[in-house]
Amino acid sequence: MASWYMLTLVGKDQPGIVAKVTSALFEAGCNLGETSMIRLGENFTVMMLVQSDAGEAQLRKALEPVLKDLSLVLHVDPVQAGLSQRPVPDVRILVHGADRTGIVSRVTSRAADAGLNILDLESVVGGSETDPIYILQIEGVAAQGVEAIKDALAPLQAEGVKVDVQPVETLIG
Repeated sequence: MASWYMLTLVGKDQPGIVAKVTSALFEAGCNLGETSMIRLGENFTVMMLVQSDAGEAQLRKALEPVLKDLSLVLHVDPVQAGLSQRPVPDVRILVHGADRTGIVSRVTSRAADAGLNILDLESVVGGSETDPIYILQIEGVAAQGVEAIKDALAPLQAEGVKVDVQPVETLIG
């Protein structure tokens, strides 16, 4: 019976990472499930669910040439997997403010206390070297409602952090 693994690969961004990793997995008879791949700074990170009959050791062996060629670091965890059962986000939070230590911690802690389950979080540092601006976008499920999230994050406005909390209207079907 095939097992599922969560593969995490990290390395300096360069052309061909996705093609070489997925080709090696294909040639090893693996099946891909959900994936998330993104460039962070000058690095590229891959997270993917991979189904394999061969086991973890064979999976590592199949990727070894690619890891060496592209100087990637691999982490493998056996996981339970199945069809996507991802919750649909019902709230989006946009945060802008002068870049300083603790913005993510303060926003996510207050939102968690108000019932937010984060499904996706992305951030970038924009602006200039002398005047950096932190931009954070979060989507999630507001278990206690969107108003609870708004109320929890409102005090951050007084600290110069612009927070915009909006309901997400999703049509499914």
